[in-house]
Amino acid sequence: MGGGSLMTPLLIVVFGIKPVTAVGTDLAYGAITKTLGGWRHLRLRTVDTGLSTWISIGSVPAAVGGVYVLDAIEKAYGAQFDDIMIAAVAAALLFTGTAVMVRALFAKQLIERERFAPTRRNKAAAITLGVFVGFVLGVTSAGSGTLIAIGLIVVFRLAPRQVVGTDIFQAAILLWAAAIAHIVAGHVDWALAGTILVGSLPGVWLGSHLITKVRVDALRLGLSIVLIGSGLGLLTKAGANIPPAVLAVVPVLLTVVLFGRWRKQRDPPLPPSSPLPVER
Repeated sequence: MGGGSLMTPLLIVVFGIKPVTAVGTDLAYGAITKTLGGWRHLRLRTVDTGLSTWISIGSVPAAVGGVYVLDAIEKAYGAQFDDIMIAAVAAALLFTGTAVMVRALFAKQLIERERFAPTRRNKAAAITLGVFVGFVLGVTSAGSGTLIAIGLIVVFRLAPRQVVGTDIFQAAILLWAAAIAHIVAGHVDWALAGTILVGSLPGVWLGSHLITKVRVDALRLGLSIVLIGSGLGLLTKAGANIPPAVLAVVPVLLTVVLFGRWRKQRDPPLPPSSPLPVER
């Protein structure tokens, strides 16, 4: 979760990559890594293929449509396109960060079920979720590993085991659709994608060893703060007049408030001790 959401702003802000190239390259890289995870979960039978199919009906054409909209905006606005693109990525990061925060704080309160019920209402909801996530991903590359998971939890109440497998499998399908559209549009830097892929291998190895030592809900809170901070930083790069003090203070306040709330939820208050017997 969060790879695309973090990679795109890093490519834009730190390495100075053209925004549309950063999005296309990130999607091409992510499609490869997500495919490996999706195949593994499919073999483990943790994928709800019925739900994934209905989401794909909405997400795949929406992702391709998002790339078409990008090309139309680039032709219409010319030199201003980069700022518009950065603002769109920033908005997606802020929304994704908020979604991750809500998931970390409130997901445990939802009732869970193991399978997707293929009713007409649920099918329509899956297609709608796919259209929304697919379009956002095609335009900004952010949210494939987060927004789908939020929808699976909030809309369909899937249990965690089904959420992870279905999310990764569906994200692989969606990323390939968006990546191919960006490849056709000429937005992918293959040398950069290959470099990122090589560099990610030790990161995956390190992360797989550290995950047993880090609480997932705490990791989600930390990621949400980083995404919101990245979104504010990108808005500044796009021309928004956000004071530096706000950029510095907001992540700090979120850290204090959210982790204080998380610790309170994690450590419930001890039951009151029974009074000592009175000696007679």
